[in-house]
Amino acid sequence: MGMSVTISAASEQDAEQIFRLQYLCFQSEAALYGNYRIDPLVQSLDSVREEVAKDCVFVARLGDEVVGSVRGRVTDDGAAAIGKLCVHPRLQGHGIGARLLKAAEAALAEQRGTTRFRLHTGHRSESNLRLYRRVGYETVGTAEGADGVPMIVLEKHAGAYAATA
Repeated sequence: MGMSVTISAASEQDAEQIFRLQYLCFQSEAALYGNYRIDPLVQSLDSVREEVAKDCVFVARLGDEVVGSVRGRVTDDGAAAIGKLCVHPRLQGHGIGARLLKAAEAALAEQRGTTRFRLHTGHRSESNLRLYRRVGYETVGTAEGADGVPMIVLEKHAGAYAATA
């Protein structure tokens, strides 16, 4: 009998698994840009622990294994910055990313009163862009990442979070 993937708020004990998963998942993104200094690959374990402690972090679990994660925090302008969405490569394409986004959006809107969601992805990251557009995000601009990667900035109004996944 197979197990179901469950989505829940992350705990301090999840930080190391999130750290390892993030490193695995963002290898393909780094290869796409020929840049292995992108933030998810150079972030420290202590920094991940800090984010789990203070931000809105959700994980997808298959049994005891963390197979996906996403982080969100409310910025000074009231938007929720959502980032580092990742799903284990063997489980991509099964809706886990959309479920993680929905959980983060719901918590950020209901518990932290955000007015809109904002995220960004590399301009060549077609699968990411497809997911974000499918769940209601629209392109609002471009930016350059600290690592030099051209980014597409997308937003969605907080009232639309229920339409995701």
